[in-house]
Amino acid sequence: MPIKRPPLVNGEIYHIVIRAVEGLKLFKDQKDYFRMIHDLFEFNDEKPTSSYYRQEQKLTRTVLVSLDSSYKRHTGRECLLEILAFCLMPNHAHLLVRQLRNGGISKFMRKIGAGYGGYYNKKYKRSGHLFQGKYKIVHVKDDKQLITVFVYIHTNPVAILVQNWKERGISGRKLQEIIEFLENYRWSSYSDYLGKRNFPSVTSREFLFETVGGAGEGQRFVNDWLQFKKELADSQRVAIE
Repeated sequence: MPIKRPPLVNGEIYHIVIRAVEGLKLFKDQKDYFRMIHDLFEFNDEKPTSSYYRQEQKLTRTVLVSLDSSYKRHTGRECLLEILAFCLMPNHAHLLVRQLRNGGISKFMRKIGAGYGGYYNKKYKRSGHLFQGKYKIVHVKDDKQLITVFVYIHTNPVAILVQNWKERGISGRKLQEIIEFLENYRWSSYSDYLGKRNFPSVTSREFLFETVGGAGEGQRFVNDWLQFKKELADSQRVAIE
């Protein structure tokens, strides 16, 4: 049975999953990941996208540039939402967001669809929609569910190393390897939560720091779930892939 789409209310928190059509890989190389990181920041603004940004994206076709200079240019942004956490996987992406403006999530997702979709189609010489129908979204209703989503999103990259790990579990031999892999996975917000300054300007982390009890507690929640030693909220409430 399909999940009923919740009303999108200012101040409320939502878990979003976007996936490409026809089993396509959403990110085929490092430039694609960087482009989406740029888009997560750039499109989170009520104002139209700047021509400078479009020109800069032409440069990044051949050269991967630091994002910091891009972030320092922006003043007076009118954010549509807060991005609390994210994780980019080869064929899908997770976002944890809090809506700030009426219609903010819908407007942001339209920008992502047009912006990243247009970039992808031009680069890979295809046409048509890139993303599968409507993005999947679930309303996060309480702190226990919020901690579960935080863990669920940031442990997603484990599947790159161990298929079906949630059903099969992780052997003790691999556990430390997986923990280190997650803490250094470039395309998620987890390393920023651990203070490593990966893409710090993309996310607003203060609220989740308060909810999970700081970086150390967030790390403990993640590691405990990897070891199946700590019971979290029902994962089916957030497993919308």
